[in-house]
Amino acid sequence: MIGCRCAVCTSADPRDRRTRASALFSFDGCQVLVDTGPELRLQCVACQVQRIDAILLTHAHADHIVGLDDVRRFNWLQRTELPLYGAPATLTRVKKMFAYAFSDEPDYPSAKPCLHAHPITAPFTLGGRPVIPIPYWHGPTGVLGFRIGDIAYCPDCSAMPPESRALLRGLDILVLDGLRRRPHPTHFNLEQAVAEARLIGARQTYFTHIAHELGHAKTNAELPPGMALAYDGLVCSGR
Repeated sequence: MIGCRCAVCTSADPRDRRTRASALFSFDGCQVLVDTGPELRLQCVACQVQRIDAILLTHAHADHIVGLDDVRRFNWLQRTELPLYGAPATLTRVKKMFAYAFSDEPDYPSAKPCLHAHPITAPFTLGGRPVIPIPYWHGPTGVLGFRIGDIAYCPDCSAMPPESRALLRGLDILVLDGLRRRPHPTHFNLEQAVAEARLIGARQTYFTHIAHELGHAKTNAELPPGMALAYDGLVCSGR
């Protein structure tokens, strides 16, 4: 946190050094990026991401999209455009914010992302596997989480409708919003996140989108079995 000297912000534990929330699904030679936050370039370098085959957007808040320009490096490496998937309202806002990436502007003849937008209105397939969008609420904002196989990624959540919870049954891995201990109007706090994780019943749940009030080691020691805080660079595998 800018300007903060709290115990977490000054922690020597590398798991307390957090960039903005994102995820990468890797399966059958396909790599699917979820969200393009401000530190996307640093995250890809740190995790040695050398290829992206598709991009999924959960919603259009700045902390989840403003790194979109950096995907142009993957366009150059792969010599192809990248499919970009999001809810229709999300894509509308992204096209407004990154208009140069979706038009032939003379100021950006080549040094820009090359993207093909695909509105999400139903489940679809990537790399031969179904991608199941999970609609839920982030305060008043509609957000999409994503399930691919037995792993689901659901950041920025304050309410999970029963019909969406049903789409998350039988998970090996759930990554779920868990911001802090105090209540928040647009995110699960830790108590709410634990309660929702119990309702969903994944074999292992990781909490993400974590504020600097939650120290990694101390918080993990207090969480129920099968639940833990996520951290930058975490790798997990479904069955």
